[in-house]
Amino acid sequence: MQNQTLTVSQLTYTIKNLLEGQRMFQGFVLKGEISNFTRHRTGHLYFALKDENASIKAIMFSNYADKLNFAPKDGDKVTITGSISLYAPQGSYSVNVSKMQIDGAGELYLKYLELKEKLKNLGWFDKPKRTFPRYPKNIGVVTSPTGAVIEDITNTVNRRYRLTNIILYPALVQGPGASKSVAEQIEKANNDNICDVLIVGRGGGSMEDLWGFNELPAISAIYNSKIPVISAIGHETDDTLSDLVSDLRAPTPTAAAELATPDKFELIKYINESTNNLTYKLNNLIRGNETNLMHLIERIETSSPIKKLSNYHEKLLNSELLLKNYFSQKINMLSNNLKNIILKINNLSPQTKLTNSYKEIEQLKVIMNKNYNYIIESNQKNMINVLKELKTSYVNVVSVQSQRLNYNIDMLNKVNPLNIMKRGFTIIKNNNGNILSSVKDVNINDDLEIDFHDGRAYAKVINKGVK
Repeated sequence: MQNQTLTVSQLTYTIKNLLEGQRMFQGFVLKGEISNFTRHRTGHLYFALKDENASIKAIMFSNYADKLNFAPKDGDKVTITGSISLYAPQGSYSVNVSKMQIDGAGELYLKYLELKEKLKNLGWFDKPKRTFPRYPKNIGVVTSPTGAVIEDITNTVNRRYRLTNIILYPALVQGPGASKSVAEQIEKANNDNICDVLIVGRGGGSMEDLWGFNELPAISAIYNSKIPVISAIGHETDDTLSDLVSDLRAPTPTAAAELATPDKFELIKYINESTNNLTYKLNNLIRGNETNLMHLIERIETSSPIKKLSNYHEKLLNSELLLKNYFSQKINMLSNNLKNIILKINNLSPQTKLTNSYKEIEQLKVIMNKNYNYIIESNQKNMINVLKELKTSYVNVVSVQSQRLNYNIDMLNKVNPLNIMKRGFTIIKNNNGNILSSVKDVNINDDLEIDFHDGRAYAKVINKGVK
């Protein structure tokens, strides 16, 4: 650029590109004291950051300023994260601020970023999340015994799901030793092995107040916990490394209790729906089984011996009735004939013929009575024979099936390996559990396992021979 004439704009934009293009001037951390602080009506913050020897302008736009958890003012010593920006029309440079904390948190924030990067590279943030039980019986809470956290969680759980017990694991949640205290209580909860869920929490505060949850003891205890962990640390805008290794992150202790428990009203609704569905299915099942039962009863009644005997008996009664009607008609008919004959005899008046005819009639009546009794007795004998045949068939079927069963039992006993082994046979296996069937499969010094019918023995091969 020597011996070259530049315009003011060319020089200014060259400087701007040099400053804003340097990586070292992007995302750096700067410490100083606020002066000339102004909050614009748009929400932007304008101020200067100075120390004992220098001062630099700074601006924090409203989208970043709205995230601050304190109200900056003149005289505050702060640590900011920002990038260099040059405003060309005035040729002035300033710092565009993206984060700002009260001084003292800056070093902590650097430690936070360093440990976060380390844990990220170790894959701690990518570990698969543990599964939460739907209906926890015991919820462990690692927090201060005197804070509002345990009270908020207890009230929420009692409101939502009274079947859960709250177990307090008291710990320091602020100051020196807080991280170790939290870690010890998490480990104690895991050793007790009675909790289904752990809630680790405390109220809001500055980065220094929450620092115990950015230290390795607490982070490691949460990471290594066998019990699923919900973190409820600080306010919704507070982020700790313990949140990143937890299975769930809740913005408040109340929200943590809601995440850990089911809602009793939803459970009641689910139970009612399940009950109705079960009742409907049960009624359908009962109706289906009732129909099947009716069909089975009909089939049993149709094919049962009692039903068959009843049918035979009914047929016999019908036959008897038919015979009685038949012989009654015959007798009536013969009686009528007899009357006619008597009338004829009376009309003819020969005494001998009358006497003979009367005898014939008597003989005919005797024969008819014999025939009637014979038919009745024959039908009764037929019914008795049918009953005997049914009984004989039943006995024969039972006998044949019993013989088959005994035959099958004998065959099973004959092929039972244990019975064969009782006659002196054994099963020999090598160290790999393979069954040996030839001396060729055996080597000197092999360890063998020998199974007898009543136990097992172990042997070592000292010699072998081949037949």
